[in-house]
Amino acid sequence: MKENRYDDQDFFEKYSHMSRSEKGLAGAGEWPVLQAMLPDFTNKQVLDLGCGYGWHCRYAMENGAVSVLGMDLSEKMLDQARTINQLEGIEYQQGALEDYAYPSESFDVVLSSLTLHYIENLGALFQQIAKTLRPGGEFIFSMEHPIFTAEGSQQWLDQTSDPDPVWPVTRYFLDGRRDSIFLGAPVVKYHHSLTTIVQALIHNGFELEDIQEPQPTAELIREVPKMEEERHRPMMIIFKAKKR
Repeated sequence: MKENRYDDQDFFEKYSHMSRSEKGLAGAGEWPVLQAMLPDFTNKQVLDLGCGYGWHCRYAMENGAVSVLGMDLSEKMLDQARTINQLEGIEYQQGALEDYAYPSESFDVVLSSLTLHYIENLGALFQQIAKTLRPGGEFIFSMEHPIFTAEGSQQWLDQTSDPDPVWPVTRYFLDGRRDSIFLGAPVVKYHHSLTTIVQALIHNGFELEDIQEPQPTAELIREVPKMEEERHRPMMIIFKAKKR
């Protein structure tokens, strides 16, 4: 997570033109699935880890949250969040998720969207998240799917075998650093098997409530035909857990 690629001007410029950057939640293909998994935010105090532009912070506040703290390593991300998603009750703070001094039993909900594949030690982070949640608090997060991260390069092996492009899945059980390509640039990510993720939750006091592997909707494929290839392997996985 401490590799701050998003503050590189060229990289950030490319990111700013992605659909999820320009359209917000409506431009995120996984949003209908994630939205259905979110809890009631009424009178809740919320922590958003890796908040980016702050779209989820805004959603939580507009749906009854008392306060939202959005954290991100990227100054450029937070500048955008403060510009387009600054509502009363939302605070943004810059810093690495691994370095935040998580206050004990201070939040009712912790969210994280497409951030945790940048974290090397998930168990240590989940321990801190469990600490900062109140009893019965909820933890909802999306991350890149282990099938997507396993080989590392995150590139199709063969797209000529229509209608069945080939995706590489090697080194699946070897957790650790992967040197991937995202938006045409080298980016360091960390692969975690499904067992690693689930065991890290269980061993840190969480009960798993739901898992979803979102697929692009028919409407999204009509708008962006290239999204059809996303039906051949999962790109993301979403978890919902509750602190015991």
